[in-house]
Amino acid sequence: MFRQGDIWTSWYAVLSGSLDVKVSETANHQVNQDAVTICTLGIDTALGESILDNTPRHTTIVSRETSELLRIEQREFKSLWEKYRQCMAGLLAPPYGAMETGSNNDNKDSLGSDPLNFMNNILNKVPSEKLQRGGKVMRNAILSRAPHMIRDRKYHLKTYRCLQCCVGTELVEWLVQQSTCVHTRSHAVGMWQVLLEEGVLNHVDQELGFQDKYLFYRFLDDEEEHTPLPSEEEKRESEEELPDTILFLTQMGPDALLRMILRKPPGQRTGDDLEIIYDELLHVKALSHLSNTVKRELASVLVFESHAKVGTVLFNQGEEGTSWYIIQKGSVNVVIYGKGVVCTLHEGDDFGKLALVTDSPRAASIVLREDNCHFLRVDKEDFNRILRDVEANTVRLKEHEQAVLVLEKSPRASSLGNIRYTVLSGTPEKILDHFLETMRMDTHHSDPNPAVDDFVLMHCVFMPNSQFCQLLMAHYHAVAPPGSEQERLEYAVTCKRRVLNLALRWAAVHTHHLQEEPAALIFLEELYGSVSNDSRILRALKDFVPDLEKVVKLHSEEAKVKKQKVLTQFSNGDEKLVKTQPIRNCDDILLKVYCSDHTYTTIRVAVAATGSEVTSAVANKLASNDDLLLVHLSSAGEKQMLKPNDVSVFSSLSINGRMFACPRDQLNALTPLPDQEGPSAGSMSSFELMSSKDLAYQMTLYDWELFSCVHEHELLYHTFGRQSFRRTTANLDLFLRRFNQVQLWVVTEVCLCGQLSKRVQLLKKFIKIAAHCREFKNLNSFFAIIMGMSNPAVSRLAQTWEKLPSKFKKFYAEFESMMDPSRNHRAYRLTVTKIEPPIIPFMPLLLKDMTFSHEGNKTFIDNMVNFEKMRVIANTIRAVRHCRSQPFNPEVCQPNKNHAEVRGYVRKLCVIDKQRTLTTFSYRLEPRRT
Repeated sequence: MFRQGDIWTSWYAVLSGSLDVKVSETANHQVNQDAVTICTLGIDTALGESILDNTPRHTTIVSRETSELLRIEQREFKSLWEKYRQCMAGLLAPPYGAMETGSNNDNKDSLGSDPLNFMNNILNKVPSEKLQRGGKVMRNAILSRAPHMIRDRKYHLKTYRCLQCCVGTELVEWLVQQSTCVHTRSHAVGMWQVLLEEGVLNHVDQELGFQDKYLFYRFLDDEEEHTPLPSEEEKRESEEELPDTILFLTQMGPDALLRMILRKPPGQRTGDDLEIIYDELLHVKALSHLSNTVKRELASVLVFESHAKVGTVLFNQGEEGTSWYIIQKGSVNVVIYGKGVVCTLHEGDDFGKLALVTDSPRAASIVLREDNCHFLRVDKEDFNRILRDVEANTVRLKEHEQAVLVLEKSPRASSLGNIRYTVLSGTPEKILDHFLETMRMDTHHSDPNPAVDDFVLMHCVFMPNSQFCQLLMAHYHAVAPPGSEQERLEYAVTCKRRVLNLALRWAAVHTHHLQEEPAALIFLEELYGSVSNDSRILRALKDFVPDLEKVVKLHSEEAKVKKQKVLTQFSNGDEKLVKTQPIRNCDDILLKVYCSDHTYTTIRVAVAATGSEVTSAVANKLASNDDLLLVHLSSAGEKQMLKPNDVSVFSSLSINGRMFACPRDQLNALTPLPDQEGPSAGSMSSFELMSSKDLAYQMTLYDWELFSCVHEHELLYHTFGRQSFRRTTANLDLFLRRFNQVQLWVVTEVCLCGQLSKRVQLLKKFIKIAAHCREFKNLNSFFAIIMGMSNPAVSRLAQTWEKLPSKFKKFYAEFESMMDPSRNHRAYRLTVTKIEPPIIPFMPLLLKDMTFSHEGNKTFIDNMVNFEKMRVIANTIRAVRHCRSQPFNPEVCQPNKNHAEVRGYVRKLCVIDKQRTLTTFSYRLEPRRT
């Protein structure tokens, strides 16, 4: 992208992808034979400060992958710099920014370190006064609710007189009982650890870690003898503040717990400790390419290291490499002698590994860019041992000098005492061979087998069903090697039983998708015929005949019935009001496609129709010879050109979006339809008399219908690109659209409500509906409502929020805390672990997890399938399967007499999906305060 010595003309921030920063001593930029990669710039990093003084660039920048950058040209950037120098200093590396070594750091917290979100540090920085007040509130609440917990104690004949001690286990038990925000005992331990780190709570022997044991702790206020008890007024104030205090501590607790665990010597970490560290490592960007086994190894050796002051030097250029670092919090500058700061690294980035791998001196110095930076450190000895262990436990199978299967010895032996192997990578055929050869014969096809299930679920990514069926049939009819008649018979029976076991697992996962593939149905029928014949001679196969017969009959009969295509009408997203059956690839849809003059034509096309097939159908219907473009036109007038090979184009429409077809010369003339604007008046009069519980219940019924129609493979098609599979994700798209619709419904209703008192009632109504959605375990609509209330057009209505009763403000604050994105949405994940299925999950987060795993790891390594990646993605899909592992009971809430009216209302929500319009309405309701 840019070469060492170039004069830059723009400043950049990385929006997606990653860039390598290279330095060459000879400036031989054409071949880069001596270039050293000193770091990698990822998302939310910035580069190009030298445009302020036109100095040559000290490094070469090379893109590692497809990347998107935000660019500001030199003239505009200099103008911004002159006008906003004080605010922008935190965006730039020294010497231009405010973070020079030894500089005054008084303004650091107002600047932050993230070039795209430098206000984040302000939000996360909490003065210790708040924690001191939090400790006082907790102490007073205990003295009010459970005064027996704070008293003099005896332990080993020693009396802690007048010190008013608490017991660790009692503190944990009490905190878990106070709020549903406290998910587990370990969560409570982390919350008390927050107070311990601040000195608000102390261990009597000054130990630094809080423990859920019979150990003594006392509050800071009880350090002095004869500390007076809180007055009734202080108790009342503490009772009022307690929910907010607990909520605040729940947000800080997980980080404090992790710090406490990481400070333990590796040998003292428990199994639960290692699981917590491992869970954290799963979401660290720098480790995304490592196998789970390596991450577990790292969890046992990682050391926590923190530095308080900006300008601290972690290590100098030229020193021996002794450790590898991962930034857990904060940022550092990479400095090279004579060239200054060459880049900045942020949370999730790593550095120092190159010197360990090559056993060479450090290529640069690392200097803290801000106060209070936290690191995870792996020392050289542990680093090398893990590399040795990984290599020692790795088995490579080769054919013609080429690796075809890479296995890793499992740290745990199988129940039979044999060594177990995990597939890391391999060719599709060899991976299939491995799972067939290692399949246990004493298990039923319905028994859980995660390794085999991963293959069955993910094989469509690297092995289409046609190839899979062909290979399975070949294995079924495999010729036995030379041997006695008995040995050959046993070999044949074993091969056939393994194939049948795998085939039945495969049919159970693919369900109705098999009916859309003739090759799959032919395979099942052929396999059933072979088993029926063979079972007359080989009695060991008889057990499989009924199960296989049931599968074949089910799919054959349904395939015949469903040859009569289901017709679905679809124009603006609200026709699927009665949705009980999944939309299939082979179904047809009636689709309205508009012209530039706002006339429309209705065409009938397949659900999986491509963009070119839709334009061809439109051209035929209009008898047009023009080359038509297919355009998705949003209500804001934004035009998205659909590609000819885009699959199932109808399901990508936004809430109020419309499909247009026009010649290229009419593209600029396209304007939104009047009805795309959405409603001009709210519908509060329609639903204000409806019970909040009924509304939440009917929303949950509809969400469950949509969610239950989503096939697991649609998640794969969405992640890897449905064009690759030529498959629709219509059911998933409709479920995601529903989330956006509910979110916009909340914003629309509030912004169209002109009366202040009515708006306050609306907020209360939405908070009640959200509470009932959570009660019904409908986390999708729960999050949609809360995110709608946090939309800027709603959250800025200060007068409305001021009038909201404090009880509802506390409910909303608790709900909002579950949306906290820190530590990869830990608050939400902890909540889900406490809920039993059926659950309607927050689907956008699950898709984010899958996208993170997909984009952070290659699908193929050395021409072999990266099966470790397949396993990680399969785990996320298994979480969706768990949510649907129990049937939804529609009788959980008895419907009222107007349930039909409520049902019709929640299934046809009218919304404004144009943020600018919503913001305009918001300012009309409450103009900006001068």
